[in-house]
Amino acid sequence: MAKKAGGLQISLVWDSSGLVAGVDEAGRGPLAGPVVAAAVILDDRQPIHGLADSKKLSAKRREALFDEIRAKALCCSIAQASVEEIDTLNILQATLLAMRRAVLGLRLPPKLVLVDGNRLPVLDIRSEAIVKGDEKVPSISAASILAKVTRDRWCKQYHLEFPQYGFDQHKGYGTAEHLAALRQHGACPQHRKTFRPVREVL
Repeated sequence: MAKKAGGLQISLVWDSSGLVAGVDEAGRGPLAGPVVAAAVILDDRQPIHGLADSKKLSAKRREALFDEIRAKALCCSIAQASVEEIDTLNILQATLLAMRRAVLGLRLPPKLVLVDGNRLPVLDIRSEAIVKGDEKVPSISAASILAKVTRDRWCKQYHLEFPQYGFDQHKGYGTAEHLAALRQHGACPQHRKTFRPVREVL
């Protein structure tokens, strides 16, 4: 793209030669709901302070950082794999699928993808898996926050439809309260049928 300024032709081509995307997920362990993944390319010119593993931040702090990341990152993408995909593929493959979708959804193509954990999604981009990457790499920390907040918001919304399970509190994890609700009410459409506690009540 080019613009004229004072009669001069100025090229506005973005150089993506060094762009690095961080990728993380939320929702592998719960008994219900989608698994959510996010990919983030941070802007070095707009640093975001306080990035950390989303699990170590308060819900209020995550919400604030969610908005700041969306405002300041060069680009970001949030994707998911559905309960049906989790039950069909298994949770690991569904997680990798959500990660792949997140990376492919980025507006700017990265040259390197850094993924939290020890497994990589299938990508035609150079990728590296980093154990505890959400504690070590700011862009992965940012991705973990986007994924966590997005999934928590899903749980709060779904709670309005099925309040008897308490999704707004346990976020789908197999707490004592959630297991008791499962035994009392059975499974709802968003429960993962291949997960043992759900399978046992079906």
